[in-house]
Amino acid sequence: MNKALRKAVIAGNWKMNKTRPEAAALIAELKPLVADAGCEVVACVPFTNLETVLEAVKGSNIKVGAQNCHFEKSGAFTGEISADMLAEMGVEYVVLGHSERRQYFGETDETVNKRLTAALAAGLKVILCVGEMLADRENGITGELVALQTKIALKGVSKEDLKNVIIAYEPVWAIGTGKTATAEQANEVCAIIRGVIASIYDQEAADGITIQYGGSMNAKNAAELVAQPDVDGGLIGGASLKAVDFSVIVKAATEG
Repeated sequence: MNKALRKAVIAGNWKMNKTRPEAAALIAELKPLVADAGCEVVACVPFTNLETVLEAVKGSNIKVGAQNCHFEKSGAFTGEISADMLAEMGVEYVVLGHSERRQYFGETDETVNKRLTAALAAGLKVILCVGEMLADRENGITGELVALQTKIALKGVSKEDLKNVIIAYEPVWAIGTGKTATAEQANEVCAIIRGVIASIYDQEAADGITIQYGGSMNAKNAAELVAQPDVDGGLIGGASLKAVDFSVIVKAATEG
């Protein structure tokens, strides 16, 4: 990390976990553990938990994010939630383009771009996920694929709006599998993404953007990962559901 140039962010992606009482209990346990964090701390929770968690984090340094949003403001989109609805609630962040959304729900680079521009227009901060499948890595096209995902997702996004975008590099083969990219592999791809930002915008934009690692970061490997110069935190899955483990990762980012 380079905190002199950009913000370190540890965000928990709870995925489809926790009832409202469980969510409130987890936040209550987490608050004192991360109260002195030297990085941004975000809890990205299921839609049904947003109101509960927004209330639970009051008076703390924990920010709240959603896990997706639709690209239209309103209309006949049964089961969807708009960015404006999230913003009206007081939600600050939204995760977009997660590999599970792409894999199971048909999201594409183009629809991710539409969601991202809608979220930014609503005043939300976006955690944009990009990453390769195992076959892509084995075929040596990780850099090209991640660059393409990044360029399409950011189409039409101004340098000013880019300040409200975080990019999370999540190798799909390392999500929920227990496999993790080595610290060097993670840093290499984060550096590639930073180079893409420089090519689209300029070096100032590249130096200022937060790029997280999001593939099975946990309490044991967090310190090594965030010690890398181009890894500015993490998008945490399973470990975010355990307050103590998540706080260890926050501590690693604070001290890194």
